[in-house]
Amino acid sequence: MKKERFWEIDFVRGLAIIKMVIFNYSYALAYLGILFFREGLMFQGAAAAVFIFLVGLSLTISYSRVKHKESKHIYKKYFSRGLKVFGYGLLITLITFLTFPKATILFGVLHLIGISIILGQFFLRYNKLNFFLGILFVLLGFYLQSFTFDTPWFLWLGLMPENFVTFDYFPIFPWFGVTLLGIYFGNLFYENGKRQFRIKDMSNNSIIRFLTFLGRKSLFIYLAHQPVLIILLLILGFKIF
Repeated sequence: MKKERFWEIDFVRGLAIIKMVIFNYSYALAYLGILFFREGLMFQGAAAAVFIFLVGLSLTISYSRVKHKESKHIYKKYFSRGLKVFGYGLLITLITFLTFPKATILFGVLHLIGISIILGQFFLRYNKLNFFLGILFVLLGFYLQSFTFDTPWFLWLGLMPENFVTFDYFPIFPWFGVTLLGIYFGNLFYENGKRQFRIKDMSNNSIIRFLTFLGRKSLFIYLAHQPVLIILLLILGFKIF
């Protein structure tokens, strides 16, 4: 039986992926001196926050459909899914290392999402705890941004090394906190995988339908958009290697 999807979630995810692609393209072009990019990390952060929030929210819906199964099956499902997404993140690391070595993505949004899926499964049974932990993670993450450290080995936690440059950086602190907030609100608004509020069905609107399609294909779009940029730049004759 086909699993129910909530059009409003895919719609918001579609908007977020468009914003993330625009940011990454603009940042890459600015890095190469092709475009003067004045937008800061707030633009990227707003889009990514929505995207990462929906990871947590979607986990609650997914969990509601498998929670009756054995724990071993559930752990395998989320470990497998998380490792798959994290593996895609490593692929992005390799691509950016080969093309933009001075701004390699070491722990970007896909790395974070992969880890969040693996860790998030252990928080799905909780409600208010996720809200308070989420706020704590976010606040601690912002606090850590005030410092730099002399080692790169803990940058995945949010301990950013000095003179660190990258296109995409989403450490555990604060960003896993956003996932936890997504889990909290997912349990609140989509309890047991059912929408707990009324909303007009706009899924047949052509614009909405297009954006929900992008939302459903967001992982593929994110994976594909950077190689596409590299190919276009090479075709236009720009030296990026």
